[in-house]
Amino acid sequence: MNAKGTEAEGGFPTPRRATRQVRVGSVLIGGGAPVVVQTMTKTDTRDVAATVAQIRRAHAVGCELVRVAVPDEQAAEALREIVRESPLPVVADIHFDYRLALLAIDAGAAKVRINPGNIGGREKLRAVVRAAQERGVALRVGVNSGSLERELREKYGGATAEAMVESALRAVGQVEELGFSDIVVSLKASDVARTVQACRLFAERSDCPQHLGVTEAGLPPAGTVRSAVALGILLGEGIGDTMRVSLTAPPEEEVRAGWEILRAVGLRTRGPVIVSCPTCARCEIDLVALAEAVRERVEEISAPLHLAVMGCAVNGPGEAREADVAICGGKGCGVVVRRGEIVGRFAEGELLEAFLAEVRAAARELEEGGRR
Repeated sequence: MNAKGTEAEGGFPTPRRATRQVRVGSVLIGGGAPVVVQTMTKTDTRDVAATVAQIRRAHAVGCELVRVAVPDEQAAEALREIVRESPLPVVADIHFDYRLALLAIDAGAAKVRINPGNIGGREKLRAVVRAAQERGVALRVGVNSGSLERELREKYGGATAEAMVESALRAVGQVEELGFSDIVVSLKASDVARTVQACRLFAERSDCPQHLGVTEAGLPPAGTVRSAVALGILLGEGIGDTMRVSLTAPPEEEVRAGWEILRAVGLRTRGPVIVSCPTCARCEIDLVALAEAVRERVEEISAPLHLAVMGCAVNGPGEAREADVAICGGKGCGVVVRRGEIVGRFAEGELLEAFLAEVRAAARELEEGGRR
């Protein structure tokens, strides 16, 4: 990994854009820190048990920061217990009522998401900023195309990228005029083009770290694809310090998608990368079921292993040589390969457990090597 925090060779992705660094609890955003993967809970925040359980499931698959909506005082009070039980720093999502932001800060939120344009005026914004300064809490300024100020929509003829950037710069300026600089900015639209253009324009004009995402991206797989295209372009250009893949799906799915995007652009690795063939008439084992079982069983392994689940002898041997652990399928059976060496041939019903035993051994070796 180079000094910019990437693993890229040959110029992709480009060097990370230089941004100020903001601390959110135990997590660093910007300033050369690794791109942070986050999600948002889908529960009623007032239901502490359900919300904490969802946070823990997201944490188990690699989430590093979690946001919860705080729509009323009851939710703000519940936030205190959620923060206490959460394994992750908690971000409070606030709209319209500055008093909820104050309650969230008092409850222990590590960051508060606000829109200075709808928080209630300069004096109320000043109160939020003062409380954040006193408690060491970061602020996220969030601009969405769907909630842009009317005057900017009229000025630009709609919620254009330029209008979104002007809104964000105005909001950042309002906060910075109050002597506060621990700011993360998000500019999100529900389509790829505006999201990418807005983030590019903002990156040219501010050193605030950027939170990336396509808002209301929708159901998987379409929402995942839209998010991957937008975030892949931006991350490949060196833009972006933290990210959320916004899906109409459980938070774990957002986290998994986030990590896959980061791996695809060569910025971070966590857990195994699984290569599997699409199957065809040459495949004589149930490779789809086998690959799905592998994905489920290795999900909580954090070691960055390269695994291959292949169905026949066309590409299987080549992928096996490249992988830490691989399966090469045969007729109702398969060969397990460990770093190019055949471990053994197993019947289809025994193949998964034999493969997983080698995966666990490879993970231990990698972890022990890292501790030396």
